[in-house]
Amino acid sequence: MNLTTIIILITVIMSIYGFNNYGFLHRMIDNPYTVNRRKEYYRLLTSGFIHADYMHLLLNMYVLYMFGSNMEAIFKASFGAQAGIYFMGLYIIGIIVANVPDQVRHRNNPGYNSLGASGGVSAVVFASIILMPLSKLMIFPIPVEFPAWVFAIIYVAYSVYMDKRQADRVNHLAHLWGALWGVVFIVWVYPGALPLSFRQIAGSLHF
Repeated sequence: MNLTTIIILITVIMSIYGFNNYGFLHRMIDNPYTVNRRKEYYRLLTSGFIHADYMHLLLNMYVLYMFGSNMEAIFKASFGAQAGIYFMGLYIIGIIVANVPDQVRHRNNPGYNSLGASGGVSAVVFASIILMPLSKLMIFPIPVEFPAWVFAIIYVAYSVYMDKRQADRVNHLAHLWGALWGVVFIVWVYPGALPLSFRQIAGSLHF
């Protein structure tokens, strides 16, 4: 059983338990006001293992399943027995990094809460895109495949737009910060990855 599967199982168990136990959910959720006042920094991580509802959980775990195993395989080919450390660094720190901006924006707002694995999932997705920018992706329900780098542009544009609208309860800013961590992590681990990614994209466009 790989790490991706283990993370999914733990997240599913904790999320479903949280659906039926508000006290547990309240202790795990990221509430910047509480983190700031009580120094409960663990919430920056535990909030990534609980979700708002079944659809929220399903979408995040499906995307993690699609991209996580590939990233694990890449790390294993590069780092052998230490691959798990790299994958956990990418995913776990992605969750934490994605929650940090909320600590600044909402530290004095006791009514603001954030939860979900989106930061870590976004980190894994964008790390994969940097390494394989020309891989084909499909966004449900659009029955058309397109390159991963195009998906990245759409994803960033959509997240910025939705964050400015503030029309739903989804923390779109967390998606962006998680994605940024994924890029930074890969550039750190594979210093030549970003230039190579750009060359592949340019080559596909016949520049």
